[in-house]
Amino acid sequence: MKYLDLFAGAGGLSEGFSRIGAEGIAHIELDKSAAQTLKTRVAYYYLKEKDKLDEYREYQKTYLYEKKLRDKAREDFWETIPKGLLDSVINTEISEETLPEIFNQIDNQIESRNIDMIIGGAPCQAYSVVGRARSGKKNETDSRLYLYKLYVKFLERYMPKAFVFENVPGIYTVKDGQIFDDVKKKLENTGYSINAYDLNAFDFGVPQNRKRVLIMGWRNDLDNHVFKTPSYLQNKFNVIDFLEDLPKLDAGEKYSELGYRKQPTRALINAGIRNEQDILTHHEARSHIGRDLEIYKQAVNLWNMNKSRLKYSDLKEELITHNNTKSFLDRYKVVAGDLKHSHTVVAHISKDGHHYIHPDISQNRSLTIREAARLQSFPDDFFFEGSRTANFVQIGNAVPPLMADGIARWFRERL
Repeated sequence: MKYLDLFAGAGGLSEGFSRIGAEGIAHIELDKSAAQTLKTRVAYYYLKEKDKLDEYREYQKTYLYEKKLRDKAREDFWETIPKGLLDSVINTEISEETLPEIFNQIDNQIESRNIDMIIGGAPCQAYSVVGRARSGKKNETDSRLYLYKLYVKFLERYMPKAFVFENVPGIYTVKDGQIFDDVKKKLENTGYSINAYDLNAFDFGVPQNRKRVLIMGWRNDLDNHVFKTPSYLQNKFNVIDFLEDLPKLDAGEKYSELGYRKQPTRALINAGIRNEQDILTHHEARSHIGRDLEIYKQAVNLWNMNKSRLKYSDLKEELITHNNTKSFLDRYKVVAGDLKHSHTVVAHISKDGHHYIHPDISQNRSLTIREAARLQSFPDDFFFEGSRTANFVQIGNAVPPLMADGIARWFRERL
C-alpha cells in the first residue's frame, strides 16, 4: 500500500500505516521539528526492517546530550539512512505556490502516479471551538479554514483508491456549517463516495477522551465501505496503568538513566507502548513555582478524595493571579489516574502544563513529554525531535497511533 500523508505533523497517522507495512511515499509537514521527527521515524522503520535496531537505540541515547551535540548526532545518524527514504519527508508549507514543486518531488519518489491512499487533515486550530473562542474575529479571516481545498488538489492529481481526512468536531459548526458543507461537496465532486464518522480515540484503545471527525472516501469505481471501530482495540485499563512503571520525578527533575527494566504493565503491553528493549527518553518534568505546586496539590486531593474538579475561582485569594475568574475555571486540572481515559491532550500542553497535572500527589508536577505521549498511545521507542515545547506541540496535535492502527488495518483488509 502506497500513501501520501498531508499536514503530517509528527506522524501519528502515518505510524498506524507504517505498522502494517504501508509505504509512505511522502510526508508533508511545515514545522521543522515535526519534520525532523518524521525523518527519525522513517529511519526507525528502515533499521527495524534491516534488523539493526541497536543502531537506533544508540541514537536514542543522544537525548541526554546538549543541544549542539544532539544536532550533530542527528545529522550523523541520518547519514546512515538511504537518502531516498529521508527525502520522503518534505518540510514545506502546502500552498498554491508550493504545489508544483511538491508534486514534482512526489513524482520523483514513484515510477507512476499510483497512490493507494491519501491520509491527513488540515490543521484543526481554525476549526476547534476553543481555538475559535481564543482567536475571536480573527478566525473569520484565518487562511487555515480553507486548507482543505489544497487536500482536494492532491486527490485530483493522484486519484487514490481511498482517503482519510481527519479533523475536530468543531468543523461541523465553523461559519454556521458552510465550511463542512463545502468540504463534502468538493470531495464528492472529485470523484469519491464519502462518509463522515464521529469517532473517539478511546474506542480504539487510547487512554484518552479524544473526539474526532473522520471523513473517509472511496473512489467511485470502487465499493463504498462503511467503517466500524475494531473491537480488538478496546481499552480495559485505567490511566495510571499507562504511567505507573515510569521512574518517579519531582518538579524540575530529569530522568538521566538510559535504560529501565521495571516490569511493564499489561496495559502497556496490550497497547504496544513498551517492550523489554526500550530506551527511556523524554522523561523530564517542568519546574513549577511554589504557588502552582500548592494549587496542584489541591487539585489532586480534590479528585482523589471527592472525585471533584478544582475551580479556579474557589482558590484562596493569594493563589489567584488571573483577573478572569468567570471562564476557563478548570485551567488547573489533574489527569484522572483512576479512570479509563484522561481528558483530551491538546497542543496547549506546551504552554505551562497546568491542565495536565500528574495524578500521583507525591510527585506533584505536570506530565512529562513521555507521559503525554503515552496518553496519545505513542510507543516508548518514538523519538521526538526539537525542544521540549516543540515535543509537546507535536504530541498534542497528533492522531493517536493506536487509532491510526485500527484505521490502517481496516483499509488494508478492503484494499
